[in-house]
Amino acid sequence: MALVGKSLLDGPEPTYLEENPQLTARFDAGDEAEDLAAAFPKEQLPWAILAEEALADGRTLEGYAYARVGYHRGLDSLRGHGWKGHGPVPYSHEPNRGFLRALAALGKAAAQIGEMDEAARIEKFLDDSDPEAAGQIAQR
Repeated sequence: MALVGKSLLDGPEPTYLEENPQLTARFDAGDEAEDLAAAFPKEQLPWAILAEEALADGRTLEGYAYARVGYHRGLDSLRGHGWKGHGPVPYSHEPNRGFLRALAALGKAAAQIGEMDEAARIEKFLDDSDPEAAGQIAQR
C-alpha cells in the first residue's frame, strides 16, 4: 500500500494564530500598548510592544517582565492552535508577530541581564520558529 499525502519525514505544519479584529481596530485607532495589554491581556502584541519600548528606554527588568508575559501568552495561544512545542511559526502571518516579537525581546532582555543560556535558547527558538523572523524584527 502506497502512502499518499504528507511525508512522515517532514516537520509539523506551520502554526497560524488568529487575528483579533477588536485589537487590530484599537491599534489602528491609535490606542496605547499599555491600554491594549490591559484590555486584551491574552494577546501577545501589546506585551511585545511594551517590552520593546521598555528596553529602548533602558528599563531592562521591566522589558524582561513584559516580554516574559507576552512569551507565555504566546505559548498558551500556540498550544491552543495545535502547536506541539516545535515547528514553524511564520513571521509573514501578521497574528504570529506578537509572539515572535515578544520572544525576540525576551532574548534581548535575557542577554542584557546576563542570562546567556536563556538568550541562546531563545535565539534558537526564534530561528526554529522562522529563520527570517529575527531579521524582520530588527528591520522594524
